[in-house]
Amino acid sequence: MKVFLGGTCSGWKWRDKLQSLLKCDFYNPIVKNWGEADRLREVHERETADYVLYGITNGIRGVYSIAEVVDDSNKRPEKTLFLNLYKEDDRDYTKQMNHSLKAVENLLKENGVKCFNTIESVVNFLNG
Repeated sequence: MKVFLGGTCSGWKWRDKLQSLLKCDFYNPIVKNWGEADRLREVHERETADYVLYGITNGIRGVYSIAEVVDDSNKRPEKTLFLNLYKEDDRDYTKQMNHSLKAVENLLKENGVKCFNTIESVVNFLNG
């Protein structure tokens, strides 16, 4: 089994903690010097992964990760996972964004996406 680690790129390094706990293969798309070869590999890895995990933290600065997870929830909900870590760190935390992400989470659940609120819970699912 392989999981693609999508989602928030800035802020808290949630992928580092998650990767050390996973017993399955994974692809981390974060690289130092992003180029066309990296983009092509990301597309391939995302399409061939058994699961695509979207981890969202309060480091989120744009909306594209949210657009991707909602798109995947409609096209392939059985392989889409949502990890809402927004409240894990008090920096830049706002109640409005927290409520908005909770609404996104509820929409995803209605589409059949498995949603998690801790690294440990998603690790238990993936390692189980």
